[in-house]
Amino acid sequence: MLDFLTGFDLVSLIKTAGYLGLFGIIFAESGLFIGFFFPGDSLLFTAGFLASQGFLNIWFLAPLTFIAAILGDNFGYAFGRKVGPALFKKEDSIFFHKDHLERARIFFEAHGAQTLVLARFLPVIRTFAPILAGVGNMRYSSFFFYNVFGAALWALGITWLGYFLGSVVPNIEKYLIPIILAIIIISALPTVVHIIKNREYFKPKSGA
Repeated sequence: MLDFLTGFDLVSLIKTAGYLGLFGIIFAESGLFIGFFFPGDSLLFTAGFLASQGFLNIWFLAPLTFIAAILGDNFGYAFGRKVGPALFKKEDSIFFHKDHLERARIFFEAHGAQTLVLARFLPVIRTFAPILAGVGNMRYSSFFFYNVFGAALWALGITWLGYFLGSVVPNIEKYLIPIILAIIIISALPTVVHIIKNREYFKPKSGA
């Protein structure tokens, strides 16, 4: 049932991917176009839970996801700096949709540099936020600060939460599905609220 709720069988995915695969997924979701569809929050929580059950080493897992999140954002930032405005002229493809970029741009304009922290907990937006920071030539020292701070809250925080609950709650595997479903809903809720409050920005333009 877990794969039905998330689109992925997270437990099997993590066990199969291992540390290297987890690093690649977190890296991709933090700054590559192809990473926007990964279930980052629930993936981190489940990895932390599996660490509490002895399948992974939390002292290796947590720093690994933290570094992957930082490097992924840095890659996105560098890509945005290099490509710049030409990115907005790019045609839609399997891995790129301009509406995702536009949604992130509106969110970035509303929240400024803090977007890099807030976006960590928002699917899709977290992938494009560092790219937009690069497109806008955000000062790298500011970008790096918010990048590291956001990565600590997201990658370390959610991974350790999964580990902690897995360690202290008896038979937590019985509650894993509703917990991950709650994480998915909570992660998506800010984006839904933002779209509702700014729905005029997301309406198709006449003649488009």
